[in-house]
Amino acid sequence: MGCCSSTESKRDWKPLEERSCTDIPWLIIFILFCIGMACICGYPIATGATGRLVSGYDSYGNTCGKNNTKIEGVPLSGRDMKENKYVFFLDPCNVDLINRKIKSIALCVSKCPAAELKTHSDLKQFALNNGSHLCSYDISPTRYTSHSDRSTKCPKLPVPPSKSVPILHRCIPVDIGCYAEFAQAFITFVSDNNVLRRVIAGVMASKEIIMGLCLLALVLSLIMMVVIRYISKVLMWILTILVIIGSIGGTGVLWWLYADHRKALDNNTLSVFGKEVASDNVKALLVYAIGATIFTVVLLLVMFFMRKRVALTISLFHVAGKVFIHLPLLVLQPFWTFLCLMLFWVYWIAVLLSLGTSGTAIKNNATGLVEYQMQGPLQYLVWYHAVGLIWISEFILAFQQMTIAGAVVTYYFTKNKSQLPVTPILSSMARTIRYHLGTLAKGSFIITLVKIPRLILMYIHSQLKGKENACARCMLKACVCCLWCLEKCLAYLNQNAYTATAINSTSFCTSARDAFLILLENALRVAAINTVGDFVLFLAKVLVVSCTAFAGVLALNYQRDYTVWVLPLLIVCLFAFLVAHCFLSVFENVVDCLFLCFAVDTKYNDGSPGREYFMDKALMEYVENSKKIGFYKPGDGDGRELKSMARGGTSA
Repeated sequence: MGCCSSTESKRDWKPLEERSCTDIPWLIIFILFCIGMACICGYPIATGATGRLVSGYDSYGNTCGKNNTKIEGVPLSGRDMKENKYVFFLDPCNVDLINRKIKSIALCVSKCPAAELKTHSDLKQFALNNGSHLCSYDISPTRYTSHSDRSTKCPKLPVPPSKSVPILHRCIPVDIGCYAEFAQAFITFVSDNNVLRRVIAGVMASKEIIMGLCLLALVLSLIMMVVIRYISKVLMWILTILVIIGSIGGTGVLWWLYADHRKALDNNTLSVFGKEVASDNVKALLVYAIGATIFTVVLLLVMFFMRKRVALTISLFHVAGKVFIHLPLLVLQPFWTFLCLMLFWVYWIAVLLSLGTSGTAIKNNATGLVEYQMQGPLQYLVWYHAVGLIWISEFILAFQQMTIAGAVVTYYFTKNKSQLPVTPILSSMARTIRYHLGTLAKGSFIITLVKIPRLILMYIHSQLKGKENACARCMLKACVCCLWCLEKCLAYLNQNAYTATAINSTSFCTSARDAFLILLENALRVAAINTVGDFVLFLAKVLVVSCTAFAGVLALNYQRDYTVWVLPLLIVCLFAFLVAHCFLSVFENVVDCLFLCFAVDTKYNDGSPGREYFMDKALMEYVENSKKIGFYKPGDGDGRELKSMARGGTSA
């Protein structure tokens, strides 16, 4: 993949010396690829597909709100639709989930029906009063009640009240209850429709509680970041005690609630519907209680065996807390990254939908309706667009990692913290944009090369489910698992390569090699940090999820008569975990960056005059204590100098 070869077998690490731009050829390739993405965006705009998507079009190839040209073989095409600006579906609730479209004839109308229309006479009266014809164009409003094809060419009765969607000009039913069958189609594993209805009813009945608990999860995650920032040195023990209390207490509460609900179920005072809800809750609580018990036992055993391997981790956490004190904007990195990803994904989906309406108008001989299809080489634009989704998304995530790495490296290798840049985060972003975009493009492309075949294999496995033999199924799963493991290993190496690039301003391959060698020399430390450090952060996530779930159990307990707990509680716990993961992943990135800086520092310095450490006092104490017990040996830096930060224009 064009990896560069090094001409130096032993090269000095020179923190923050801005020597040159890195991986310029890959930056050029990435820019050309983005230009290709822009051209794909321009194609549907130039061919009018974007206009069809925004304005809407009927089943005969007419774009609503415009004067259209005739399509050969389609009698109802080529109509003047300047007054008919809205798309109306005869059966809006008939959705083809496989092809992701509404299986209904679409018409251009001048007004969406605001009230329910129950009979064909109501359709006729609506058309005469408003000039909005809701039946096919070849049926006059006066014949709505007597036409022989009114069952297929007129809307399904009763017509629900609808209103137009802003910008997209589609008439969408106001009551979304007609879409309940979609959930039933997706949840195919539920054989009892009554259970599904009770679960959905429980979600709707407790939607305010769900929103409040999601907000609580966000607040708890922010509080956890504050805790890490100010009391990082005792974080391990605080989290350990809280998780022990929370896990044991939560397990006890679940068993108590199970016994209480089981006792209530034995009473004969409940209605039939109440007994069904109570029975579902008893089963759910039993499953939760057993799972919580197993989880608590395993958690306590792991914590017991890992209690002594925390010295370096606590020191790194203490320094990471200082990093957040000096660089508080690091906490906002997940927000900016999420915002950038959301904007890109919205753009990507909009272009994908535009491509779906691109191409040539083709008449379907079976139905007589018009469909737009891309033919020839243009149909492969969707694949190019799909690759762009993965590559650019990985590039955005890599930019966040490089920004964090640059800021942390600046903090670590600046001995006098008063000389830090006024805005270290913006300075890191400026250095990344000026020097290292090519490195990010190369690193994210490598992840893309691994992710694409894994996604293809997962798609093949889903399509062949139930058709392939056991051997083929096992091989597919093994390949997917191997590619997933490779992707995770490369992602970890990429992150450390970005840190090495932030230190030395070297190309991706050189940085990856240097980072790999440093990590290999400190394999035991890496194992300790990745186990203990990740475990501490995992405890923090468990604490956020446990507190949110505990609050959810107490809140939902007041609605036991008409709420099924399964789905609301799962939604809340999932959201709590995702929020906690987003915030604490930034802290994890800071710890990993600090460890690589620490490993480089100890390799080339020993604390003697001329080779002073750059590290913080907390790490210095760890090194001194390790020397006393003979656990630590100074690095073999060959007496070479590890140069301090170059105070160039790009560092400010």
